[in-house]
Amino acid sequence: MFRQVTTAASRAHAVPSIRSFATASPVSAARSHKVVVVGGGSAGISISHQLLQSGKFKTHDIAIVDPAEWHHYQPGWTLVGGGLKDREELRRPLRSLIDSQLKFYNESVTTFTPEGNFVTLGNGDKINYEQLIVAPGLSINLGNIKGLPEALANPDAPVSSIYTYDTVNKVFPNIEKLKKGSAIFTQPAGAIKCAGAPQKIMWLALDHWKRAGLYNPGNPSNSSIDISFATGLPVMFGVPKYNAALTAIQQERGVNALFQHDLIAVEGNKATFARLDGKEAVTKEFDFLHVAPKMSSPAFVKDSPLANEAGFVDVDDATTQHKKYANVWSAGDASSLPTSKTAAAVTAEAPVLTRNLLQVLDGKKPDAVYDGYTSCPMTTEYGKVMLAEFKYGPEPKETFGKWFGIDQSIPRSSFYYLKKDFFPWVYFNSMVKGKWGGPKGWTK
Repeated sequence: MFRQVTTAASRAHAVPSIRSFATASPVSAARSHKVVVVGGGSAGISISHQLLQSGKFKTHDIAIVDPAEWHHYQPGWTLVGGGLKDREELRRPLRSLIDSQLKFYNESVTTFTPEGNFVTLGNGDKINYEQLIVAPGLSINLGNIKGLPEALANPDAPVSSIYTYDTVNKVFPNIEKLKKGSAIFTQPAGAIKCAGAPQKIMWLALDHWKRAGLYNPGNPSNSSIDISFATGLPVMFGVPKYNAALTAIQQERGVNALFQHDLIAVEGNKATFARLDGKEAVTKEFDFLHVAPKMSSPAFVKDSPLANEAGFVDVDDATTQHKKYANVWSAGDASSLPTSKTAAAVTAEAPVLTRNLLQVLDGKKPDAVYDGYTSCPMTTEYGKVMLAEFKYGPEPKETFGKWFGIDQSIPRSSFYYLKKDFFPWVYFNSMVKGKWGGPKGWTK
C-alpha cells in the first residue's frame, strides 16, 4: 500500500535553508554518522531498524531525519474512508517508534551535497554521512488541481479524499449523505501511492449505496446514483491479470469507465478533465467527488543532484544503489524503482537495500536483488478483497497461489481480514521495527 510519513512532513521539507554553504560553520563530530536516513516513513524506519539489528553499528551511528510529529499507517485510510476504522488508531508519534540507539533529527532536509557527503537541514545545520539512504516518500500536491484545496476545506462541498489525514474524515460522511445523483472517483496520471486505492474506496462506496438501496449493479440506469471512475490510465489496473478481473467487475457493476481522464480543476459541482488521448478537455457535473490528488517526489529531492529526469532518486532497479553516487541508496516512494509505490513493496525493498549497504561497508559488491515485488489488497466490497501481488514485468507473484494454488484475482473474505485487521497490526508491531518481511513473514 501507499507510503508517506505525513503531508505535513512534505510541506515542512520545502522550508528554505536559512544559512548558505559559504557561511555555515563546519560539521561537528556530533553531527557525523555512518548512515544518515532521510525519511521516517515505512521505508526509512524499517531500513534503519534492520541496519541496527545487524549488530554492526554503535549507538547513534545511524541517524533518521524527518520533520514529522506523527507516523501514519496510510494503507488504513481506505478503511477510514469506508467507515471501518478511525484515523486516530492508525498513527503513532514518530519519535516513539524510533529505537533509542538511533539518532533522531526532527528536522526537514533542504539540500543534498553528495560530492561532500553531507545534507543540509531546514535549520541550516549540516550532517555528514558515510552512507546516505533517501526515503522521504511522495508529496501530495493538492494545489496542482485548481480549486481542490478550497473544495476539500469546505465542509459543505461534496468533495473528499482518503489521501491525507486532514481530509480522510470527510469521505465516509459524504458517502452517507449522497442519496441521488452523480458520483465520480478520480485517479491522476503520473506517480501515485497505491495505484489501487482510488478504486478501493469506490468499490466500498458502491457497496454502501447498494446496501442502502440506492444503487442496483444489475440495472444502474434505473438507480438513484450514477457512478463513474475517471482515471489517467488507459485501463483499470496496470497488471494484465488483475486488470482483466477488475474490468469484469467494473462492467458487471455498471460503473462508467472514463479512461485517460486526468482531473485538472474543481469549481462548484463541476469537475474538468484533461484528455490524455488528445481529445478536448471535458467538464462533468457531480453530486459526489472523491479525488486522488496529483503526487510527486518532494521538491528537495526533485531539484537535487540525486534525481533522475522524472524527479526520483536515480537508483539501480535491482540493487537500490544510486547510479552515480555509490554511497547513496533509496527505497520507497521517492525512489526510481519502477514498481507500484506501496508499503508492501518496502517489505521486499528494505532487506535488499540493507544487505547491499552492509556488503559495501565490508568492501564487497552488492549481491541482493529486488525483483519488483509489491502488493495491492484491493477491497472490492465490504468483506472481500482481491489480493494483487506482482513483480517487475508486471507479472503476478502470488503468495497464496504458490502455497495453496489459490487464484488471488478472485476476491475473498480471508484476504479482507488480512487487509482490515492483520496488516495494520503487523505494521506497528513488526514492520516499523524491521522485523517483517512481507510474504517471507517475520525476519527476526
